[in-house]
Amino acid sequence: MPDQHEPVREYPTALGAASREKITLLGQDLAEDVMGQVGFGELAFWLATQRRPSKGETRVFEAVLAALADHGFTPTAIVTRLTYLSAPDSVQGALAAGLLGGGSRFLGVTEDCGRFLHERLPDRLPADESGWDEIALQIVREQREAKRFVPGLGHHVHKDGDPRTRRLYAIAREEDLVGPHLELFAAIGRVHPQVLGRTLPLNGAGVCGAALADLGLPLELLRGFALLARTAGLIGQLAEELRHPVGNDIFLSVDLHNRPVDPDPYRPS
Repeated sequence: MPDQHEPVREYPTALGAASREKITLLGQDLAEDVMGQVGFGELAFWLATQRRPSKGETRVFEAVLAALADHGFTPTAIVTRLTYLSAPDSVQGALAAGLLGGGSRFLGVTEDCGRFLHERLPDRLPADESGWDEIALQIVREQREAKRFVPGLGHHVHKDGDPRTRRLYAIAREEDLVGPHLELFAAIGRVHPQVLGRTLPLNGAGVCGAALADLGLPLELLRGFALLARTAGLIGQLAEELRHPVGNDIFLSVDLHNRPVDPDPYRPS
């Protein structure tokens, strides 16, 4: 039996709560004020920040989600299809398998780039493009000297320019939402050839991280928004797998072409 003198515990939340009569969400009546009134992208932003975004913020945010939803037969898509092949009774397992692969090479770049830019923003922001270029040049030089990559710089396919980057900058400009993170990222794109001796594209995942940071979204959750977008893409991958399965072909292409070799014992360096 609970102690009658123990104080009643409370767990405050501004998110979902239910009574016998209704459900509230973010201070709104879910059935009357949210359902059919608020788009899912807008709601996702609202849930994360607990403030309702403007139309411009919603447009930029949803453009980011669209940019990250699907990018073909990436490892996250392949593992989702293969997991479904192995366990067709576990759609949630297949989706989770793909999402768990969101790391430093795929999807995680969104968070990595946003954090990288944020940590290098000066206390006093430059007033013009040349000021941003000066800061960016120092950043790229420091990364080069430390033999570290600049997150968001380069792409294994879009070597002549990522089409998502160009479009997202255009949308942010149209909505007057190009903030310091996007400014610094653009400057890195302009100056890095001076240091690296070659021109690399600003990739879509990186510009998404810069845009999300400029929207004021929590840096700790930037990868979460990339995973939110990719969830829709992975559902699409599974829907296509149901109609036109390729998972078994991928499996057999490896299984039927394995080549036995002698053991290669591990030797600590």
